[in-house]
Amino acid sequence: MLNFLKQRDVLIPTLLAAGILMITMGSRQTIGLYVGPMNSSTGLGIATISFALAVSQFIWGAIQPIAGAAADKFGPRPVLLTGLGVVVLGTAITPLMQSGLGLTIAIGLITAMGSGTISFSVLIGAASQKLPAESRGTASGIINAGGSFGQFVFAPIVQKLIQWLGWMGAMWSVALITLVSLPMVTKLAPAGRPPAQPGTQGGLGGAVSEAMKNPSYLLLHAGFFTCGFHISFLVAHLPTEVGLCGLSPTVASWSLAMIGAANILGSLYAGACVNKYASKYVLAAMYASRAVMIVLYLLAPKTALTFYIFALGLGFTWLATVPPTAAVIGKIFGVRYLATLFGLTLFSHQVGGFLGAYLGGLVLEASGNYQAMWYADIALALIAALVNLPIKEAPLERELRPAV
Repeated sequence: MLNFLKQRDVLIPTLLAAGILMITMGSRQTIGLYVGPMNSSTGLGIATISFALAVSQFIWGAIQPIAGAAADKFGPRPVLLTGLGVVVLGTAITPLMQSGLGLTIAIGLITAMGSGTISFSVLIGAASQKLPAESRGTASGIINAGGSFGQFVFAPIVQKLIQWLGWMGAMWSVALITLVSLPMVTKLAPAGRPPAQPGTQGGLGGAVSEAMKNPSYLLLHAGFFTCGFHISFLVAHLPTEVGLCGLSPTVASWSLAMIGAANILGSLYAGACVNKYASKYVLAAMYASRAVMIVLYLLAPKTALTFYIFALGLGFTWLATVPPTAAVIGKIFGVRYLATLFGLTLFSHQVGGFLGAYLGGLVLEASGNYQAMWYADIALALIAALVNLPIKEAPLERELRPAV
């Protein structure tokens, strides 16, 4: 790590990508704080709002491989700038929507498309193009930590903004804050196409076809699906769970902040582990630990301290799955089309996210609690741990040629 920090040409693109992700993920991962005030203001109902959030999870994932493919072909700059403009627009118009359809369009489609375009796949892909192979694991950990730091910073800020300005004023304020990332985007991604690097026969289409026939790549998708399920469930419904336990919204905001803080350390640790151990074992350990944490949470008394300990424990692996997941893809297929191939795994992640966010709302309205969701979460986490073990991380043997 110390050697990494001394390399200016490696450190600068890494920190720029981390800074952009800090802002975009910070605003996105605190969306659950708006659910209660939004429901009280609009009367739309938790299930309707949950559906909008679920669509958001799905679209955020669906746009990732598309954005990644565009960045791999035309360069990351126009993709990131477009995404930034779209996420600001979607955030700004959300308070104007007073129907379920309008909310789904604003949050579920527009904002999600923007935030997905300026997220992991393009940012990690853009940074990786500038980094030597031995630095990519550490860099992906730092970039990922930026997103977690954003959650840590934004959670208490958004909660205070909601208290001072109402949920509408808070969203408009966040739209303005998002614009701070503009100079970082232009610095990270100068104009021009990505540099030519070795690629597969058939270019981008050949790379995707090759990956989708690879069993290890498909197993990676299966594990990442589960990751999306419980992360999206908690982002959308943890504040409501806190309220059901008779605790104040402050506990919810600080719990989300602690998840982000813990994941800063978890992401850096995961990035370091990628350089020492097989990534599949890192992923299996993370998913298994989540099942253990949820079991302990269900057995514990529902106090503020319980939520804080739960947040710190679960937060350590929260999005720390990103560095080893990206590392596996890079090891097997190389980095030429990393933005696209990692974007496809993020789509699987967000299919799980759609189900986690939406089913959480349905279960709550049907039973008055989230008990069934917690049990499903435990089972899926254990399955995810198991499916990562057969993954083969060795590079594919294939004929290489300059990419077009």
